[in-house]
Amino acid sequence: MSGMLLPREHNEVAPGAVHVPDWLDGAEQRRIVEACRRWAVGPVPMRSARLPGGRRMSVQTVCLGWHWQPYKYSRTADDAGGGQVAELPEWMAELGRRAVSAAYRDEDAGREYCPDTALINYYDDAAAMGMHQDKDEKTDAPVVSLSIGDNCVFRFGNTETRTKPYTDVELHSGDLFVFGGPSRFAYHGVPKTYPGTSDPECGMKQGRINITMRRTGME
Repeated sequence: MSGMLLPREHNEVAPGAVHVPDWLDGAEQRRIVEACRRWAVGPVPMRSARLPGGRRMSVQTVCLGWHWQPYKYSRTADDAGGGQVAELPEWMAELGRRAVSAAYRDEDAGREYCPDTALINYYDDAAAMGMHQDKDEKTDAPVVSLSIGDNCVFRFGNTETRTKPYTDVELHSGDLFVFGGPSRFAYHGVPKTYPGTSDPECGMKQGRINITMRRTGME
């Protein structure tokens, strides 16, 4: 791996952006993977979202709480059959609160975190995510990102441009990444995954699942 990649320890990559390696244990990872398999088949099936220009994203996505499509939220999956999305379960919202507390080492910050949506992205061997901002939400509450499965390069940039400066972080199965505060609207992406690096203990034989929890600020 590149010498730019950070050591695997609790690390503030940028102000408000924190990487916590190995945060989920094997049992928690398997529980999440089993739940994702159920959500992937309905009530709204996992799909590759179509961008405004017509191109489909290489990742496949299913949503909880609110349905996301570029670049808006709705309660129904208007670009995937019109079904009502599954609820965000309380256990996952609680996981998000634990995540914020762990990342910021601040119990109060965790208690105040109230995610109402989760985007579940599946990366196969060829999938990637271009540099983008998570800015369709109406609040600046932190984004909680969980990784399960194959390792990847997570590129975390700045709030002004898709280009440098940015930092490449290698995310492994079970890793947590939280970004809020000054880094809430930083550009970020996944330029590369590493097929075959998934630990069987996580419940996945191949591919990568990324779950991002957010507070939409929608009524």
